[in-house]
Amino acid sequence: MNIAIHALPRGKDLFRLTFFLLLRLILTPKTRKGASMTDKIALITGASRGLGAALAESLSASHHVIAVARTIGALEELDDRIIASGRQASLAPMDITSPEAMAQLCRSLYDRWGKIDLWVHAAVHAAPLSPASTIDRKDFAKSLAVNVTATATLIPFIAPLLGEDGTAVFFDDPEAKGKFFGAYGATKAAQIALAQSWQAEALKVGPAIKIVTPKPMSTATRARFYPGENRSGLNDPKGEAKRLLAEILGPTPSSTRL
Repeated sequence: MNIAIHALPRGKDLFRLTFFLLLRLILTPKTRKGASMTDKIALITGASRGLGAALAESLSASHHVIAVARTIGALEELDDRIIASGRQASLAPMDITSPEAMAQLCRSLYDRWGKIDLWVHAAVHAAPLSPASTIDRKDFAKSLAVNVTATATLIPFIAPLLGEDGTAVFFDDPEAKGKFFGAYGATKAAQIALAQSWQAEALKVGPAIKIVTPKPMSTATRARFYPGENRSGLNDPKGEAKRLLAEILGPTPSSTRL
């Protein structure tokens, strides 16, 4: 059984998650094994769709993947694809904006494996485009919670799991600096500022902090920003994941790690 990592929700959420876990227990093949203590462990937050899902699939060839996302159905689909390729993953249907859930997740990771080797932070909230003068407060609050506060919460939780030798990965988005990108652009910039600060602080002591820039991809997030865009010239998330993995898993440049 590879889905035992979860927080303790209440009410309807408890019923949904209990049913989900029981269903997975019934459907999981008996031949499927959990990760061994010698496997490399990759934690991917925001793993259900787009680049996060594509990276989870690619990384499953070399790591035991812990896939974190809110959308249970999308995680199930990801798991099915990984199983079909003869690999395995652990699913954590959790909300990264809940500090209690993230604390439980990290405690579970420590209790089971003692450490992780890689953290890929692909979770993002893309608020609707709007002029800065008419930004919706609820949209901005959600962007702040997902893109900034959750990141600031996760870094102290995950840093001890990465230790000196692990790697954390964040994704910059240069296109988020134009007009109408106020809510997303401001909170994405704040997230990258956090990553850059951690990168500088960890320069000599680890872990390695990598900030990579994906090329424009055909994802639901981009479609939200550019409705009606001709997507034929955009990159496929799976292809972009493979390109980025060469950078993510490759040697850390001396400029970011001494």
